[in-house]
Amino acid sequence: MLHYAIVFLVIAIIAAVLGFGGIAGTAAGIAKILFVVFLVLAAISFFRGRKV
Repeated sequence: MLHYAIVFLVIAIIAAVLGFGGIAGTAAGIAKILFVVFLVLAAISFFRGRKV
């Protein structure tokens, strides 16, 4: 999941440099969503993995 967020971030940066604002904005939005999903899943797996 984090890999896809980084890929979309790189696509957004390249699109922004080349002047494609709409594509850059969309790719950046997707990257943000994927990063948040990654953080939520990482937190869930961290707390579920703790056996007390």
